[in-house]
Amino acid sequence: MKALTFRSFGDSSVLTYQEHPTPELRPNEVLIEMKAIGLNFADIYRRKGNYHLEGTPPYLLGYEGAGIITKLGDAVPDLQVGQRVAFADVPNANAEFVAAPFDKVIPLPDSISYETAASILLQGLTAHYLTRDSYDIHPRDLVLIHAAAGGVGQLLTQIVRLRGAVPIGLTSSTEKADIAKQNGCEHVFLYADDWVEKILTLTDQRGIDVVYESVGSTLMESFRATKIHGTVVFYGMAGGDPVAVDPRLLMDSSKTLTGGDLWNVLTTREERIRRAGELFSWIASDQLQLASPTLFALSDGRRAHDYLESRQSTGKILLIP
Repeated sequence: MKALTFRSFGDSSVLTYQEHPTPELRPNEVLIEMKAIGLNFADIYRRKGNYHLEGTPPYLLGYEGAGIITKLGDAVPDLQVGQRVAFADVPNANAEFVAAPFDKVIPLPDSISYETAASILLQGLTAHYLTRDSYDIHPRDLVLIHAAAGGVGQLLTQIVRLRGAVPIGLTSSTEKADIAKQNGCEHVFLYADDWVEKILTLTDQRGIDVVYESVGSTLMESFRATKIHGTVVFYGMAGGDPVAVDPRLLMDSSKTLTGGDLWNVLTTREERIRRAGELFSWIASDQLQLASPTLFALSDGRRAHDYLESRQSTGKILLIP
């Protein structure tokens, strides 16, 4: 089979599209012929050597995608050859074929295309647990969403509205502010402005009920924008490491700082299927809408990585074998 591989860490030039051994199945695995593969910033970080990466060179990136089952391991129940499936957390996805443990495989309904599945699962399941588990959104909550025009940000905005709360966005440009508004943000502020003061003015100095903090370097500003008894959900640091938090700050203001990690939530096959099923039903009923993905051939992976790193994209980037 062909795969997008690399042997040393660095920029996109380390990526090579080449022949690679087709994976051999273990008894609990299925072989999936890939139709669409999600590209995420975690792939960039692993390529650069900033994230944990298992195995030995040549390395394969990718954890998210969709395709069709072509072979079953001897101990696989409930799945069939020819079945359309997807996954959010199976390594080595940047290839024509992927071996996936059956408990991580999510069956696709007819209404969900391969491209939609590869676009929604990782970011959609993240937005799902953030609004259910990290903080349970209630009607009329004021919700501040960092990077509101990004992949997770757009989905968070829509789910917050689905739950009857009020999404307020933060973006880096007026163009991205327009995207955030199109997805349902009632107010959008720019990072270049004094956004904390603008939010406090908007809320009559009360502050926000919950802030979804994915930038990292803005953590203390997020606390300032949060109300007494409010919550900051920290789930990313795309803009740099956060400062250390003195717990006395939490005690003095009765504020909560909580973290979030998708892999602490997707602990069983049933959880994956249940949560993905809710996303799929929202999409099928037009309650959740996705921006059209940008497609690159898997063989053109270098250019796809460069495009993602340029931060020009506002929708999902997919690799097509």
